[in-house]
Amino acid sequence: MRDPSGRLLRLLSLLQTPREWSGTELAARLGVTARTVRRDVDRLRELGYPVHATHGNTGGYRLTAGAAMPPLLLDDDEATAIAIGLRTAAAGAVTGIEDTSLRALAKLEQVLPHRLRRRVAALTEAAVPLPPQDGGPPPADPDVLALLAAACVTREKVRFAYTAAGGRQTRRLAQPHRLVTVARRWYLVAHDEDRADWRTFRADRITEPHHTGVRGPERELPGGADAAAWAMDALAGGSGTIRARLLLHVPIEEAAEHVTAWQGALEPVDGRSCRLHTHSDSLRFLAHRIVLLPMDYTLLDPPELAGHLTAIADRAARAVRPFTP
Repeated sequence: MRDPSGRLLRLLSLLQTPREWSGTELAARLGVTARTVRRDVDRLRELGYPVHATHGNTGGYRLTAGAAMPPLLLDDDEATAIAIGLRTAAAGAVTGIEDTSLRALAKLEQVLPHRLRRRVAALTEAAVPLPPQDGGPPPADPDVLALLAAACVTREKVRFAYTAAGGRQTRRLAQPHRLVTVARRWYLVAHDEDRADWRTFRADRITEPHHTGVRGPERELPGGADAAAWAMDALAGGSGTIRARLLLHVPIEEAAEHVTAWQGALEPVDGRSCRLHTHSDSLRFLAHRIVLLPMDYTLLDPPELAGHLTAIADRAARAVRPFTP
């Protein structure tokens, strides 16, 4: 590459790939000598890009974290993904970053080529998120999420205070595994060190988290499950503090065609009905899941769930009243 400016941008693009490049590799990619590569690396450093170099047979160049945020080079797909992600973040699933997301999105869209602006606009207009009802779930603290996310990557154990659904607060020592989002709510899937078992924690109920500096072993969820499936199962069953029972007015074979493991467990009653056992940590979440059942049912317990189901039924009745003879 004869054009120094174009070559410098190409070199920067290669270095932004998360790997280490040898001088020989970079020279071959750019069609220049290793000496020219060294000069170009020095120019990048003068511009504020923290390019780290290691010597020896296994040495090379890589871009590291610096004191300031340098400009980034993004390809079309990366720029589109970031723009859509910022629009989603602006919807407020994480507290305190809505305005920040909009400012970052405005800066990005200002320099997006016209073809990418049209693509982002089409995707965001076609995929409209549902607005939260009744205020929606409480948003998570971005600082808490950032600390937990870093711990997931490094396998570092974390201590934090956790407030259960009933208001009881405990101190926990856990090794974070993954963060999962369900219905605009963040959950941490982690190995609870004190209980020697896996747990799912609501991120908005986690406070005062801090690093321990201790790394745990590489862990896998039981049965090789992925974190999303584990969290959904925990919400429907295992770790939910609210337990509900429903009498489904269909044979268990028919119910099994519609009720997934995420929705709960089925128990036969007779040839015409069966019971559904389902759990969650939210009455409102349970009610909205139950009304999606495609069969008649009777609530057995808890009685507190009846009010939420009645509210949904009343809203639906008011909605169709103009069409009711």
